[in-house]
Amino acid sequence: MILVTGGAGFIGSNFILDWLSQSNESVINLDKLTYAGNLQNLVTIADDKRHIFVKGDIGDSGQVARLMTEYQPRAIINFAAESHVDRSILGPEAFIQTNIVGTFRLLETAHAYWKTLNQADKHDFRFLHVSTDEVYGSLTEREPAFTEIHRYQPSSPYSASKASSDHLVNAYHRTFGLPTLITNCSNNYGPYQFPEKLIPLMITNALADKPLPIYGDGKQVRDWLYVSDHCSALRRVLEAGKTGETYNIGGWNEKPNIEIVHTVCALLKEMTGGPANGDYRDLITYVKDRPGHDTRYAIDARKIEHELDWKPRETFETGICKTVQWYLDNQDWVASVQTGAYRDWIESNYIQQRQ
Repeated sequence: MILVTGGAGFIGSNFILDWLSQSNESVINLDKLTYAGNLQNLVTIADDKRHIFVKGDIGDSGQVARLMTEYQPRAIINFAAESHVDRSILGPEAFIQTNIVGTFRLLETAHAYWKTLNQADKHDFRFLHVSTDEVYGSLTEREPAFTEIHRYQPSSPYSASKASSDHLVNAYHRTFGLPTLITNCSNNYGPYQFPEKLIPLMITNALADKPLPIYGDGKQVRDWLYVSDHCSALRRVLEAGKTGETYNIGGWNEKPNIEIVHTVCALLKEMTGGPANGDYRDLITYVKDRPGHDTRYAIDARKIEHELDWKPRETFETGICKTVQWYLDNQDWVASVQTGAYRDWIESNYIQQRQ
């Protein structure tokens, strides 16, 4: 059995669905169910006895300790995090509490549990911490991509909190011997992504004939990773990764944000025949750039390729087609997550900043 934290969020829920389609090993899913945690993501396994959902917080050491004692997981995969840069600028404290304090408490509880195991189980136990390429900061146009030894230079409260959590995980390996693994991934996209992130926001706004807000000039470059490829990489790292090591996971798909938006608009027009008048690109609206906006992220994923024999299966072209089609086919899901709180967030963060 494995313990997955944050398993009702975008990447966590995809990982659990993927895990149970590949394995008979059960999953304990611990999730606080904040705004981006949604059990509807897991409705297809609602009756699957291999999936044990527990509502809770990684910062609740007593609850986590009880779960570990009861279920005796052989591994912990930590997805639980506040993960949106813009939200971290407006309200950084939640990021400090979840990403730093929460990770610390989870490590403390995992370490205490690990010490109770027999030697064989100690050897086999893993703590896999899922992090981001944003801890490395920003690259210029010509700089080489991030490797695992790139200097940490986080720019936002979000990336600084994730950098802190990475350092804590490494410290618990080096000081206490806890068998940890860290992965730093590039921008994920795909099914079940909450529509505050670029791709689902563009899809949902375009279909609703709303403005498509683009920060600054839209030329910020990101590497894009289809979420199912990320899940397969995590399975491989858990299976064969060397403890104490970090593995960068990327899609080899560097693209500027404005190109992503144009691609989404073209696919929507092709798949829906709409809009009735004009073009979805007519909805593009440039808004004031966010503070400290990183210029470029790029992942060098050669280490995981050479050491663990992993490569992404999806190109951006195949992945984005699947993603747009999923949102078209799952409008009920989109409607269900667009609560009043979500609309207030979009209003305060984008519409009031329109240039």
